Amino acid sequence: MAAQRGRDLLIKIANESGQYVTLAGLRSKALKFNAKLVDITHSESLEGWRELLPGAGVKSVQLTGNGIFKNSASDALARTAFFEQSAENYQIIIPGFGVLEGEFLISALSYAGSYDAEASYDLTLSSANAPSFTAS
Repeated sequence: MAAQRGRDLLIKIANESGQYVTLAGLRSKALKFNAKLVDITHSESLEGWRELLPGAGVKSVQLTGNGIFKNSASDALARTAFFEQSAENYQIIIPGFGVLEGEFLISALSYAGSYDAEASYDLTLSSANAPSFTAS
């Protein structure tokens, strides 16, 4: 995979008509795939080495992002989803890797601002079920 621009990593939320719109103002984004391990080590494990049970752990995806507050339609969608704690459809475009789609909950949302700078926000999305992945 060749080098990619960070700004091309996009987080989109589905609006009322099912169209995906980019969460406005995000300057940095991070995506983390998780798989909990299930340790099945026992007294007869080979020379004391840990044994893991393949495919048994809980899998999840977490996205974090921060940026500037723009008061756009996508900001309103995210704000409403947080306060209602509703699982919404998101699309994550990972340049040179693929597209991840599925339901996510906003598990953290914060706003900040100082008197001599722009208003900003941070958010964390947590997968609410198994997302689909399409390789690019």
